[in-house]
Amino acid sequence: MIRILSLVALMLSLALPSAARADPADIDAAARGVVRVVIIGTDGKEVYPVSHGSGFAVSARHIVTNAHVVREAMLDDTLRIGIVPPEGEDAAYGRAIAVSPRNDLALIEITEGSLRLPPLTIAGGAVDELHDVSAVGYPMNVDQAQGLDIDDIFRAQPPVKSRGFISGTRPSRQFDTLLHTAPLARGNSGGPLLDNCGRVLGVNSFGATSDGTDAEFYFAVSTRELLPFLRANGIEARINALPCRSLAELDEAERARMNAQRAEAAGLLAARETEQRAKLDRAQLEAQLAVQGLRENFMAAAMIALLVAVGSGYLALQQHRAGAERRRIASFAVVATFGGLGAVLLWITRPGLEEIDERVRVAMDEVAPDPADPPSQASEGMMLCTFAPDRSRVTGARMDDVEFGWAADGCVNGRTQYGFADGEWRRVLVAEDEDAVAVNSYDPQSRTFRSDRYPLSRKAMEVVRSVRADYAPPQCGITNAARDLGEQQGAIMSLLPAQPNERLVYSCAPKVVVGASGQK
Repeated sequence: MIRILSLVALMLSLALPSAARADPADIDAAARGVVRVVIIGTDGKEVYPVSHGSGFAVSARHIVTNAHVVREAMLDDTLRIGIVPPEGEDAAYGRAIAVSPRNDLALIEITEGSLRLPPLTIAGGAVDELHDVSAVGYPMNVDQAQGLDIDDIFRAQPPVKSRGFISGTRPSRQFDTLLHTAPLARGNSGGPLLDNCGRVLGVNSFGATSDGTDAEFYFAVSTRELLPFLRANGIEARINALPCRSLAELDEAERARMNAQRAEAAGLLAARETEQRAKLDRAQLEAQLAVQGLRENFMAAAMIALLVAVGSGYLALQQHRAGAERRRIASFAVVATFGGLGAVLLWITRPGLEEIDERVRVAMDEVAPDPADPPSQASEGMMLCTFAPDRSRVTGARMDDVEFGWAADGCVNGRTQYGFADGEWRRVLVAEDEDAVAVNSYDPQSRTFRSDRYPLSRKAMEVVRSVRADYAPPQCGITNAARDLGEQQGAIMSLLPAQPNERLVYSCAPKVVVGASGQK
């Protein structure tokens, strides 16, 4: 019956809409902060493992595990706690600085050794049932199946990942737990239970007993227990409550957003073109009516002036034949002359048909710009960039707003040169204190700042750091600095995975500077 219920639950998990499927890169990135916690004894000459469990980093020098993993070390001060990382050879010793048997949590501080670990991020949102989870740790049965010797426990080994799904949340042993189906074994205790983005949902603690015929379920201490425990012990853990989405989903959403923007812009352009055509047609009609009216008025005035000239000339001729006074004849002749000249002048100066085109041009020039059009803004200057969560994928990075000064030649804040390659401004940052590469890019046209983060293995980082050491980024103002840096950074870009683990997108706008007087 239990197997049938388990099968039904699995079918529901496949049928129901879910968050992004687990990205192996996310789980791998989180696994770099998962360690083997070894309780070590000594006979005075050699050290030997007494027991071991798993743990994960919540800061560079602090590790969370189960209280029962370190119980023996707490009861016997001759035993020590060893920390074996998943890669490298810098194992370390630590001491338990806080132990809470009530909810099976313990906090270990690294006290000996130079080991620094990448802290995991804790999921801050609600836990959805029937969603995929991954358990990461060091199950003893895997060590035995691989034929590893007991001394191999002291050597770095990658942790084991297992998949399952959340079956529910319930209080157990007086503390809050998550019920899940990701397989655990002895040695997994204290390891993290991760969501699809590699964020901690809980601390694996114990499994349900089974006689071999029952479905297997496992329990993890929930973050509702973990977070207060960490805060009580002065640990500021990384917390991320953003939805877990894959980069494929983000890319699809970005394409849809760009298509929608293009469609909206095309619609606005078509509407403006239609409006402009209507304005042009109206201006054309008004110009034609106005010019036609003027032409008719001028021609009518010319006709009247011509009639006056002809009439006055006729009267002058009649007066001459009748022998009238010369002054009287001259007055009629003057009127006839001016009338004739006026008729000619009016005819010559009447508006031509080209006046219609001129009036249309003037009318269209006087049309005010569309108020819907945003005012033009320069792409240079001081920028304030605001985080856009709907366009980003974050598993652990900080999401603070970004402020910088941008120049047309790719110089940031007057001192940091960005490279230009493949139509994009970017700067590749190789971290020295963690195994990660960040690629920051900026698009002056859309005023979009983006930071892609690639966590790498220790060996991969050694290669990247070696390549980075081969060139010195050019300073701002040097001829062809952007092009040269773009080519230099290409060597590192070729070493990075096809997809980043995190993508932070920011929408930028010119920063408004407020003076001491309070005026903008």
